[in-house]
Amino acid sequence: MATTIEYIEYVCEQIEGIGDIRYKKMFGEFMVYVNDKPVIIVCDNNAFVKKLDCIEEMMKNAETGYPYSGAKEHYILDIDNSDFCKMVVSEIEKVTPIPKPRKKK
Repeated sequence: MATTIEYIEYVCEQIEGIGDIRYKKMFGEFMVYVNDKPVIIVCDNNAFVKKLDCIEEMMKNAETGYPYSGAKEHYILDIDNSDFCKMVVSEIEKVTPIPKPRKKK
């Protein structure tokens, strides 16, 4: 089941106010960017965040899963808890670099 537009927009609404938020369709699913940094992978109407040291304590009780085949294990973000999501995403955004532009061939 692919992610719906309604769900990706809901994810973005839940983290409103922590920076410039946008999403991009990738491989049939979505990546959510905060201040041009990739912070949330949304697959099958689930929001996933990387397992990073900076959020390990906050996410200790979170479910885990794989956003797509071949991916590393990620935390599943409780997107319905807006305040918690904002705290987690803010921490991720602090340590995530802006991706370098790809060189054209």
